[in-house]
Amino acid sequence: MFELLATALGGGLAVALVAGPLGCFVVWRRMAYFGDTLAHSALLGVALSVFFSLNLSVATALVPLAIALLLVWLEQRGGLPLDTLLGILSHSALAAGLVLVALIGELRVDLMALLFGDLLAITRAELWLIVGVAVVILALLALLWRPLINITLNAELAAVEGTAVTAVRSALMVATALLIAIAMKIVGVMLITALLIIPAAAARRLSTTPEQMALWASLLACLSVIGGTAMAWQADTPVGPSVVVVASALFVVATALRRS
Repeated sequence: MFELLATALGGGLAVALVAGPLGCFVVWRRMAYFGDTLAHSALLGVALSVFFSLNLSVATALVPLAIALLLVWLEQRGGLPLDTLLGILSHSALAAGLVLVALIGELRVDLMALLFGDLLAITRAELWLIVGVAVVILALLALLWRPLINITLNAELAAVEGTAVTAVRSALMVATALLIAIAMKIVGVMLITALLIIPAAAARRLSTTPEQMALWASLLACLSVIGGTAMAWQADTPVGPSVVVVASALFVVATALRRS
């Protein structure tokens, strides 16, 4: 029993540590809908993996990555606002995934676990995969932290100062896609964006610098995972929704503290 809980919490905390700083950029750049788009594309990855007998983890990672890079290319082409492009890609990916699921007939995976997470079902091999990807994302964020801050504040000025804006923006989208791929086990496709934006939004109420906000966001995300797991264990509630409920409660507390 202890090993089961330790594995679950290890995977959840690894995702939470990454979701904190990455969620800050999602909030700063008003990219919440981008998270939904990649989450919907992850469902398409699940359908493709079953339809073509591909590895589930690989498919659910590659499809969001492809969607993220496609978004970068479409944004460079110009002509349409970002929210319009996100709407097109999000609904197209979701519709394609649902069509494939219908063609498959009998889906050989636990669809409810994919939609809403199943933290307690994480295996040791999946734990090491989640930790490895989380370390890669954190290293990428540490390496690109200042350029990411610069393009968030003013992309045109950052370009004049020599920042490779397109490359840095692409790296941020790829990192988000990787996080969504590993977070499916924790909170599921439907709730991934909540884990990204709620702790970051709460941290914004408690911080005065970007670095403080990133640290607070990671801390609050970790507390959400711990509290959500405890709630699920004690009350027999779904883990993913429980994590989001705790995160929402922490947001309310942070808002109250800020106003006081």
